[in-house]
Amino acid sequence: MEINRNQYFLAGLVLLFLGIQFRLVDSFVLTPEVTQFLAERSGHPIAAVNSTAQLFAPEAKPIVKKTVRAPEWLGWALASVGSVLILHSLGMKRPE
Repeated sequence: MEINRNQYFLAGLVLLFLGIQFRLVDSFVLTPEVTQFLAERSGHPIAAVNSTAQLFAPEAKPIVKKTVRAPEWLGWALASVGSVLILHSLGMKRPE
């Protein structure tokens, strides 16, 4: 399948907006459920802490939340690649 002008343009817009989002947001705080899920899959000690807390209070939700901080260069890289894709799509011929 050949990628046409509109698909390049859409991919460029998505990457540009993701790059802007990563530049504007300092950190992301995951929900306790997602933190527990990731800890169980990676074997992190948070999983043991949360499972022990679940034994003593099964109705209580996990209390540990993970904070994710994206590196500064990620926002710039995504915005740059998105801009290049948008400019590339404008230079292509229109789909027929």
